[in-house]
Amino acid sequence: MSRQSIGILGTGSYVPERHVTNDEVAERVGVDVEWIERKTQIGGRRYAADHEATSDLAVHAANGALKRSGLSADQIDYLVVSTSTPDSPQPPTAYHVQREIGADGAACFDINVVCSGFVYGLALAQSMVAQRPGSHALVVAADVYSRILDFSDRRTAVLLGDGAGAAVVGAVPGGQGFIDFELVSRGDAHRMIRVEAGGSRAPSTHQTITDGDHFFRMEGRDVRDFVMENFPPALDRLCARTGIDRAAIQHFAPHQPNGVMLTELVEHAGLSHTATHRTLERYGNVGSASCALALDDANEAGRLEDGDLVLLGTFGGGMSIGLGLMRWKGTA
Repeated sequence: MSRQSIGILGTGSYVPERHVTNDEVAERVGVDVEWIERKTQIGGRRYAADHEATSDLAVHAANGALKRSGLSADQIDYLVVSTSTPDSPQPPTAYHVQREIGADGAACFDINVVCSGFVYGLALAQSMVAQRPGSHALVVAADVYSRILDFSDRRTAVLLGDGAGAAVVGAVPGGQGFIDFELVSRGDAHRMIRVEAGGSRAPSTHQTITDGDHFFRMEGRDVRDFVMENFPPALDRLCARTGIDRAAIQHFAPHQPNGVMLTELVEHAGLSHTATHRTLERYGNVGSASCALALDDANEAGRLEDGDLVLLGTFGGGMSIGLGLMRWKGTA
C-alpha cells in the first residue's frame, strides 16, 4: 500500500439554466413566499430542462473538474457517480458520463448514499488511488430531484433543486490532501427519507403511480433530530482519531438541507468559528451535489488556500453521515 498523500486536484460544478423563484414555487405549492424564506432561507433553485437528465448535469461538472485539475479524461482510472436520481435503473449513470467525457479507460460505477454520497465517493476514490500509485479518480455527485417532487407536499417541494459537483482525486504534495474520513450508516432509520416505489419490493404499477409512491418523501423533524444527535459525535470521533481539534478547522463545506437547520447544526457541532460555505440561498438543496457544489463554489471564489484545514460534512437518507477532513491543495 502506497503511503503517498492523496487529495483533490480540481473541482467543478454545474446548475441548470432554469431559475425557479420562490414566487413560482409558492404559487404551485400553495404557501406564502414569506413562509418559504422563513422556514428554509432558500432564495431560489434550479430545475433541469426537459431534455436534461442527471448524466447531462454530471458531464458539465466533470468537465469543469478535469479542466481545473489539468488532466484529460483519458487520464482518469476510476469514475464514481453519486446519485439517487439515476438516468434509469440500468445501466449505471456513470457509463453515460464516461461516454460523453471520453474517459474510455476508466472503471465506472454508481453509488447511492443519497445526500452523503459525495464524501463516500471521495473515501472510495482515496482508497483506490492509494492502491495504484499514479492513478486518478473522478468523483461526480449529481441529482435531478425536480422530477420526483410532490408539489402537494410543501415540506419537501420548496427545498429541492437540481445540480452537480465533481472532484478529481490524485497524489498531492506531502502534508496536504485527505487526512481521514468518518462514515456512518444507520439502516434502522431508513424510513426518514425514502422513495417507496420503482424497485423490486414495489415495482411500478398504475396503483403506485396513482398513490404517489414514486415521489420523494421525508420526515423533516425526525431527520433534523437524527442529524443533531449523530453529526457531533461523528465529528468527535474524527477529531479524536486524527488528533485535530475542531477549533483548528478553517472551512466547512456541508450538505445544504435548508438554511435554518444548517445554521443550527453549525452551532450545535461547535463549528461557529469556521467559514461555512453556503450555496442553498441560490440553489436550494441539490441532494448529493450539495457538498460538492459548496466546495467548488468556495474554490472558484478563491476562498481556499494551500494548507487550509477543510471539513466536508454530509448527511442523508439511509440514514447516513459522511465526514471528510483534509488539508487543501490549491488548484489551478
